[in-house]
Amino acid sequence: MKNSKLMGVLAYLGIFVLVPLFAAKDDPFARFHTNQGLVNFIVAIIAGALSAIPFIGIVFSVVAFVTFIFQIIGIINVCKGETKALPLIGGIQLIK
Repeated sequence: MKNSKLMGVLAYLGIFVLVPLFAAKDDPFARFHTNQGLVNFIVAIIAGALSAIPFIGIVFSVVAFVTFIFQIIGIINVCKGETKALPLIGGIQLIK
């Protein structure tokens, strides 16, 4: 479980989501959090890019900040050993 938790935490640390994506293919706990972290990372990248647009960029800046909060929530869930979906984006499944 210790390695699973490490992989789960890495899943929420931006580009480090690639580590559990390739290294923990057979671990359901790490796989769940890798999916959550990957969705969050993609939303953060898109929101960060769109935040540069005048006027509506403020909305995307808020979304980018919310993804940071989701990272914290995800890491807390990993440390507790829980497989709780993130709010709003937790239902999106990119990894089977």
